[in-house]
Amino acid sequence: MPLKVSKMKHHLALGTIISIGLITALISSQDVSAKRIDVPLDLQVKTTPQKKDAEPSADSSDWPELDEQWQTYTVKRGETLSQLFSRADLRTNDLYSLINSPELDTDLARLKPGQQLHFQLDDEQKLQMVRLDHSKTRLSMFERQDSGSFSENILTRDTTKELTYSEGQIKDSFFNAGKDAELSHQTVMSLASVFGWDIDFSLDMRPGDTFKVLYYQEHLDGQYYRDGDILAAEFTNQGRTYRAIRYTDQNGNTDYYSEDGRSMKKQFLRSPMDFTRISSHFTTRRYHPVLHKFRSHKGTDYAAKRGTPIKATGTGKVIRASTSRGYGKHVILQHGQRYTTLYAHMNAFGKGIRKGTKVRQGQVIGYVGSTGLATGPHLHYEFRVNGIHKNPVTVKLPDADPIAKKERERFDQYASNLLSSFESYSQTQVAKLDTSE
Repeated sequence: MPLKVSKMKHHLALGTIISIGLITALISSQDVSAKRIDVPLDLQVKTTPQKKDAEPSADSSDWPELDEQWQTYTVKRGETLSQLFSRADLRTNDLYSLINSPELDTDLARLKPGQQLHFQLDDEQKLQMVRLDHSKTRLSMFERQDSGSFSENILTRDTTKELTYSEGQIKDSFFNAGKDAELSHQTVMSLASVFGWDIDFSLDMRPGDTFKVLYYQEHLDGQYYRDGDILAAEFTNQGRTYRAIRYTDQNGNTDYYSEDGRSMKKQFLRSPMDFTRISSHFTTRRYHPVLHKFRSHKGTDYAAKRGTPIKATGTGKVIRASTSRGYGKHVILQHGQRYTTLYAHMNAFGKGIRKGTKVRQGQVIGYVGSTGLATGPHLHYEFRVNGIHKNPVTVKLPDADPIAKKERERFDQYASNLLSSFESYSQTQVAKLDTSE
């Protein structure tokens, strides 16, 4: 019986009990007896030092509402606070009073397109209050004091988290399979990111490949708000199964690991782009479509639309960002002493990309084009070890650091409990399918 992915989703309401040491996950089905599993999900909470006192939390009934006294403006792309004040016909001295207030955070200096600013004026058209909506769960309220300066009050409200399980099977593409499994675009991309060091999602996908994922869904006022973190996932690709566990260590550092404690990360991503196809492989003999002669092809070509973002496959430094007859606009990155990567035929370089720039893994360094000796838009990607060209698709990539020894016992306990929960969800789905046949 084919999988009906849309029905393969379990929910477990966590609410506020997520801060308790152990939560009890109840996995039930009309067709299968319920299973009780203790999962220490408190280990998943990432702790970071706070720069200021904890922000007050409000429930939905306390969340401030806007009325006709407020004027609302949406931040435009590239717009500064000064420009927005001018567009709103607000006084310049009110702007100065606001931005020069001593206890103010820098949120107003980092406005993002689409954010909303709300202004409240008195009868003399003097600014009294400013509200900045960061998201549906966080806002900043700036209120004028008797001294003339503004104080800031940050208000947040909590979401309700549900532990959610989904699984799916590849038919034509991973993206479509994720959609069929009712995964958000965000979770599909996160899942690809988790396994992106081992699986090239532009090349390796095959019909029949499967995935399973245990993740959070967040709800606000009883309605779906967004997907949260992936806690555990499994991907079977061409008969080989990979598993990943999200783990936060005692220092608050979070990463994904295999069940035996190896980091899911490699020092390099397998592919510099998401969900593209290979148009030409690494080979010692290929007929060049522009030069019309046989020559070696020392890299991999990825076909993609013009303007598609190109990512650095590893952290490193730009040692060349220039244009040549063959490569067109291209970037070469140095990764330590042994490795270099090359990205060619770009339409444009990424922001700030120039010789000497340091880049991080996954950072956009350019955009697909057809400059140089190219018949159409694509990326030519090369991977070199000690100056020798290697096949980017098959080269063994160096691993990142595994779980630290001092964390091993704690990780093993956590992984065992979480994977037991993960297996129980999966087995429940199999049992439901069996009884429905």
